Amino acid sequence: MNDIKISVIIPVYNCGRYIGNTLKSVINQNFRDYEIIVVDDGSTDNSLEIINSTLKDCGVKYKVIHQDNAGVSVARNHGIDISEGEYLVFVDGDDYILENHLSELYVEGYDFNMIQFAKQHDDEISPNPNNFNFDTISTDEFIRKELNMEILFNFFQLAYRTEIIKNFDIRFTPGVVYGEDTEFALKALIHGDRIHVSKEITYYYVQRYDSAIRTTEYRRFDIVPIFENLANYYRINGKNSLANSIIYTRIPKAIFGNMNYFFYSCYGFDEVMYVMEKKDLFSKLARFRGDLKFKTKVNLFLLNPKLYYKLWFKFKNSID
Repeated sequence: MNDIKISVIIPVYNCGRYIGNTLKSVINQNFRDYEIIVVDDGSTDNSLEIINSTLKDCGVKYKVIHQDNAGVSVARNHGIDISEGEYLVFVDGDDYILENHLSELYVEGYDFNMIQFAKQHDDEISPNPNNFNFDTISTDEFIRKELNMEILFNFFQLAYRTEIIKNFDIRFTPGVVYGEDTEFALKALIHGDRIHVSKEITYYYVQRYDSAIRTTEYRRFDIVPIFENLANYYRINGKNSLANSIIYTRIPKAIFGNMNYFFYSCYGFDEVMYVMEKKDLFSKLARFRGDLKFKTKVNLFLLNPKLYYKLWFKFKNSID
């Protein structure tokens, strides 16, 4: 009889400086009956050596898989395929968790369980700004809040019922380095009922300047086709209202927010405009339907992008 309650999936690529601490945090849980699945994605440093030495005689069931370099999505999918736990939990190879992480994420009777997280850069820690005033929430309402950008969340905050992920063949999209995790979570959530929400911060997301996203910043706009695919998925599954929220709210806000991020990060105006035109983002931004304040900003930009940029630069507007 399988007694594994949680499968912790950890993709690793050249994380030799960090993976030891990550694994120790996963091993030192005040929870039992879980397995650790580490998928080494063709690391060329000493990651695999550290993984094997750290897990040896750790007292926790574990599997170590080595695959040719194929990207984090393929690595996570590999972990899903061989998982045996009742729930799936994801931890990145350079992050760490507190000892109560798994115990907070294992609440029977729910399709998804959620914890809170904090970002860490060097010694500075900043908690996720959400102040949840609910202990449970329907998946439908949670998705709507995310699509309206009323809440901020990351896919690793959730424990996913494995039965849902495998029965509906939900996987991470290979070859994508920005947004594949959001797509995975939002696909999974429509197949469940309720989410149990813990107020505890148990996951520490360590930000590093050499990450894949930071070295390919314009891929932030790749979230647009990801959301378009998600909208199609929702329509196929009879969620037309949610699909419309993606097209008319979430995508325009993602475009505008990332554009302002580039301005804030001192990217050149002409370069940003060139990328947006090449990706056909102006017409998709113009579809926005929603609050008047945001609509006014969008209209000003579309009417005269250069004027908007000058006004933004003068007043250092927020990147929302």
